[in-house]
Amino acid sequence: MDFKRYLVTAALPYANGPVHIGHLAGCYLPADIYVRYQRAQKRDVKFVCGSDEHGVPITIRAMREGITPQQVVDKYNAIIKDSFEQMGISFDIYSRTSNKTHHETSQAFFLKLYNEGLFEEKESEQYYDEEKDVFLADRYIIGTCPVCGNENAYGDQCEKCGSSLSPEQLINPRSALSNAKPVKRMTKHWYFPLNKYEAWLKEWIVDGKKDEWKANVYGQCKSWIDSGLQSRAMTRDSSWGVEVPLPDAKGKVLYVWFDAPIGYISATKELTNQWSDYWCKEDTKLVHFIGKDNIVFHCIIFPAMLKAHGGYVLPDNVPANEFLNIEGEKVSTSRNWAVWVDEYVKDFPDQQDILRYVLCANAPETKDNDFTWKDFQDRNNGELVATFGNFVNRAFVLMHKLCNGKVPHLHPELLDDADKALVNEIQNAGTRVESNIENYKFRDGLFEVIDLARKANKYMQDKEPWILAKTLAEKPENQKLIDNCLHICLQLTANLSILINPFLPFTAKKMCYMMKVVDRMLDWENAGKMNLLNPGYPLRAPELLFRKIEDEEVAAQVEKLKNNLKQSTAVLTAPAKEEKVVAPAETKAEIQYDDFAKMDFRVGTIVTAEKVEKADKLLKLEVDLGSEKRTVVSGIAMHYKPEEIVGKQIIVVANLAPRKMRGIESKGMILMAEDKDGKLIFVSPTENTAPGSEVR
Repeated sequence: MDFKRYLVTAALPYANGPVHIGHLAGCYLPADIYVRYQRAQKRDVKFVCGSDEHGVPITIRAMREGITPQQVVDKYNAIIKDSFEQMGISFDIYSRTSNKTHHETSQAFFLKLYNEGLFEEKESEQYYDEEKDVFLADRYIIGTCPVCGNENAYGDQCEKCGSSLSPEQLINPRSALSNAKPVKRMTKHWYFPLNKYEAWLKEWIVDGKKDEWKANVYGQCKSWIDSGLQSRAMTRDSSWGVEVPLPDAKGKVLYVWFDAPIGYISATKELTNQWSDYWCKEDTKLVHFIGKDNIVFHCIIFPAMLKAHGGYVLPDNVPANEFLNIEGEKVSTSRNWAVWVDEYVKDFPDQQDILRYVLCANAPETKDNDFTWKDFQDRNNGELVATFGNFVNRAFVLMHKLCNGKVPHLHPELLDDADKALVNEIQNAGTRVESNIENYKFRDGLFEVIDLARKANKYMQDKEPWILAKTLAEKPENQKLIDNCLHICLQLTANLSILINPFLPFTAKKMCYMMKVVDRMLDWENAGKMNLLNPGYPLRAPELLFRKIEDEEVAAQVEKLKNNLKQSTAVLTAPAKEEKVVAPAETKAEIQYDDFAKMDFRVGTIVTAEKVEKADKLLKLEVDLGSEKRTVVSGIAMHYKPEEIVGKQIIVVANLAPRKMRGIESKGMILMAEDKDGKLIFVSPTENTAPGSEVR
C-alpha cells in the first residue's frame, strides 16, 4: 500500500522505576531510528509514547515508600521523560495515562464495547482483606512459596526462585496491606471474549503475516492462537486506575492492559486535532515497537479490541526485539543488576551516541544478546574512534593543510578506477541502508554506514595525499590528484552525516556544524549525491567526534554493577537457616563436549496437567514449546498436584526420542533437581521467558 502517513508507537514504560539500557535496546532506540529515517524521507509521521501509570506495582511501591500512587508516577514520569530526552529519543509527544484525556478516551472505548453487548459479566471468588475492606490483586497477597519456601512470595510469582504462582498455591497467605489472613468473597467483573475473535486472528496473523512479521513475533502469536483463546477480565478491584464507567462498578477500574494500549490513541489526541487521520484512515501505516514480553498484548489482545470497536486501523507490523542481558546475566531490577539510563548520562556526559551505537550494533533483533562494558569500550575505540571518527578527522585536517581549508574542485578527467569505485559505493550506500531500515534490520543498516567509513579509510590510505604533497615542487600537477582525493572524501563525509543521522543524531549535528551546512542537508533525498559541498566553500576546523573510553572507566562501571548487586542482595536476603549437611550425589562418568552439544534444551510452559490413570507417580503434561505443543509424561505426581503447576515455566530436553509410558507417547523430558529430602524441584528460568527459547 502507498501509505500517506505513519503512526509509530513505543511501549509505554511503567512509571514505577527508571528505564535501563535493556529498555532502550529492546524498544525505544529502534523506534527512534525508524522515525528519524521516516522524517528524513519527508513522510508524515507521528511518534507517540507516554508513561503507563496504573496497575498494582504502582500501588505497592507507593505503600512501601509511604507516599501516594500519584507521587510515585509523578516522580518516575519525570525521570523517564528526562532520560529519553537525554538519549535523543525524539517523541512527538510523551504523555501519561493519568491524564484526563486518557481516562475519558479509555472509558468511551469501554462503553462502546459494553453498549454493544460485547462483554461477558462473570462473578468469581477472590481474596478480600476484611481489615482494609478491599479486594486484593495477586500482588497484594503474600505467603510462603510452595517451591522454594520463600516466606515473602507474591500471589503471582516468587521473586526468589522465579516460579509463576497463583494465590491459591501460597502457604499461609496474608494481605500485603494489613498482614491479616484474607478471605474469599464473590466479585463481578467484565470479560472480553477473546475466543470469539480467534478465527479472525488466525486469518489475519497466522495466514496473513507469516512472511511479513519477524519470526519471533509470528511464532509466539501462532502458539497463542493454536492453544485456543479464552475470555479475559478487563476490569479489576482497585482504587487506582481508570474507573469503570458503570453505575454498579464502584471500586473497580479498567485492567491496566486494557487501558494502556489505548494510551497510544489518547496521546495522539493530545498531540493533534487530526488524530483520527492517524488512527482511522486505511492509508495509515501503524507500527508498534515493543519488547518480546509485550507481543501478546500488542498483536492479539489490542488488535482484537480495535476490531471489536471498529473504525480503527490495525498494526501493519510489530517488530519486537528480544532481551538484552548485562555482563552475561539477565537484567533484574529487584537485584539492581542493570545499567540505568539516567546514571549513564551522568557518568558519560555528552556521550549519548556511543551508547546508541553499541546498543544498535549489538541489538537483540533475533535472539537475546549480551551487553558488556568491554564490548562497549572495544566498539567505541575500534569502530567509532578509529574508523568513523578517524576518517572524518583526517579528511578535514588534510583539507585545511593541503587545500587552504576549502572544498577542492574535482577534475573528472583524472579520476582512476579507485576513485570511481568509491564514488559508486557512495551512490549505492543509501539504498542499502534504506532497505535495512524499512525491513526493521537496524543492526545491518548501521553496519552499512560503518562499512562505508572503512572503505573510505582504505581509499585515503591507498591514495596517500600527504605523500603527493611532498612532491608538489617537482610535480605541481599532483595538486589535482590531491584535490580529487579530498573532494571525494569530503562528499563522502557529507553522505556519512546523512546515513548516520537516524542512528547517531548528535554526531550528525556535529558534522553539519563542521561542514557549515543546515540540517536540511540531512534529508534522505540527498543520500548518494556527490555535490553536497560546493568547491571553494570554506569548512570549519575539525572537532573530534568521539573520544576513547579508558580501561579505568570500564573497570569502574563493572565494579559499580557488582556493588549494586551486593547492596541489593544484602537488603533482600534474610538470615539463612541451618541446613543439614548432605553428601552430594556421586558425579557421573565424564562425557565429551560433543555428547553434551547433542542435547537440545528448551524453555517450555506447562499448559495442562493431569494424573495418569493407575500410575501414582505419573503426570501427563501438555507443554508449550513456542512453535508446537508436546505431551510429556513425568514422574512428579508425588511432589506436585496438577493444578499447582499449570503456567509453570520449565526446561525440557526437546530432542529426546519419544517413549511410551502407560500407553501415552512422551515426547521429551523435564529437568528437575532433587533436594536433601528427596523432593523434586523444577529447573526454571528466573524470569519469564518466551516458550521455545534455547537453553545453552
